[in-house]
Amino acid sequence: MTGRFEPNIVGILCNWCSYTGADLAGVARIKYPANIKIVRVMCTGRVDPAFVLKAFKEGADGVLVSGCHPGSCHYVDGNIKMMRREPLLSAMLEQLGIEGTRFKLVWVSASEGERFAKIVAEMTEEIRRLGPLTIKEGEQVG
Repeated sequence: MTGRFEPNIVGILCNWCSYTGADLAGVARIKYPANIKIVRVMCTGRVDPAFVLKAFKEGADGVLVSGCHPGSCHYVDGNIKMMRREPLLSAMLEQLGIEGTRFKLVWVSASEGERFAKIVAEMTEEIRRLGPLTIKEGEQVG
């Protein structure tokens, strides 16, 4: 066993595109770090910012939210709703002392297994460089 820090990443993926893209990566045996724990939601439009805060509060070092590309949402505009929430959520995380690179919102279609694997690998490396998430004394998340 190495002494290298291994990040704990929570991936919140839409059922119709990103989850299927992650599944494609697995079926195609495309290698990516096992650091991500996936939570499937029907649509990123249903991702409450409290879900992201709760993931950090419960020990995540990073959170990845991924959905259909804009214009391809199974529910028409759910991903646009998440896109509109992202700036406020990112600002809130910064206020809590959580670096911006620990949270990502990306678009991955059902056919983009390689893209999903690349995103997870890059995020894992970024967070590995940052080290474990530490919340400032007296700060509370969520």
